[in-house]
Amino acid sequence: MAGIYIHIPFCRQACHYCDFHFSTNLDRKAHMVQMICKELNLRKAYLSDLSIETVYFGGGTPSLLEAQELEQILDTISDTFGSAWEEVTLEANPDDLSKENLHSWKSLGIDRLSLGIQSFEEKVLKFYNRAHSAEESRLAIENARKVGFEKFSLDLIYGFPHADHALWKRDLTMAINQNPGHISSYALTVEPKTALGNWTEKGKFIPADEDFVAEQFELLQEMTASAGYIQYEVSNFGKPGEFALHNMNYWKAVPFLGVGPSAHSFDGKDRGANPSNNALYLKSLEKEQVPFEKEQLSAEENLNEYILTGLRTIWGIDLDEIKEKYQVDLAQDKERILAQMQEEGWLIWKENHLSLSKSGKLLADSISSALFI
Repeated sequence: MAGIYIHIPFCRQACHYCDFHFSTNLDRKAHMVQMICKELNLRKAYLSDLSIETVYFGGGTPSLLEAQELEQILDTISDTFGSAWEEVTLEANPDDLSKENLHSWKSLGIDRLSLGIQSFEEKVLKFYNRAHSAEESRLAIENARKVGFEKFSLDLIYGFPHADHALWKRDLTMAINQNPGHISSYALTVEPKTALGNWTEKGKFIPADEDFVAEQFELLQEMTASAGYIQYEVSNFGKPGEFALHNMNYWKAVPFLGVGPSAHSFDGKDRGANPSNNALYLKSLEKEQVPFEKEQLSAEENLNEYILTGLRTIWGIDLDEIKEKYQVDLAQDKERILAQMQEEGWLIWKENHLSLSKSGKLLADSISSALFI
């Protein structure tokens, strides 16, 4: 079992908070698709004949691709790896959800849409420099359902500075009322080399304080739980039977092949990535060379990554597996700090599995780093 991730490095415009790899110059989009297909062919052996369970188009803005470009990529995957997929996801912006596009995506076998809503508030969308309107946010799922789509994820951002939590509550209420099977939500983060980072550095933007952001995370947990969602990963909430397969497999360390500029891959043992440079990526593939740089992880690094990713999920980490695979007795080596965390109510112990409580999820990264070997 494995997955394929395709990074489409194009956007119509730059969101003020985004530091993902993309370009707003679409001139070489068709050529990029050709080279992505070439990379798929050249890396056929990477997954060692594992069956492909999920295909995920991310970016960037994959919904910018023409139907024939998406078809070209999917046909290449089918010819190279087979087509017994359980789930094919397309990240899409609400402004791309025309009736024509939706019908085309459906006919291509795309069965899950990850919608970049971010907010249902016009002023917030304008501040983020999103390409869609609040009305398009509100109509996104309705329009897709009319065409026959049933599986959705909504992306939301919390932590937008405001006098109180009323704005965030409205966004969450609107999202939940649309009844998507899945919600992904992330805190507004100030990243260097973004418009938001520049404004913050110059004092033109003041981020919300940590307590305000934490309170919004707790509201997210409470309101989604009340609506029947399970927080199966710190930032991901799904109704029973509607977890995102590709996402879930990533956190469970299932192998996946990532193609396109900046895409990461994992073969079950080692990780690696393509360069975050469109020109370099294209030039390499034109020469029949894969610009993939492998990252050789030590046993210690692999263990720490398992702790980091595992503790973000409801499945947690298996202390017996750690002892057997890495010859590390985490319960003994970290006895003092684990006792402190247990006293704080951050941990859940069950049959030698360790996971985070509701309050522990708020501190997932710092708890993980404290347990690193």
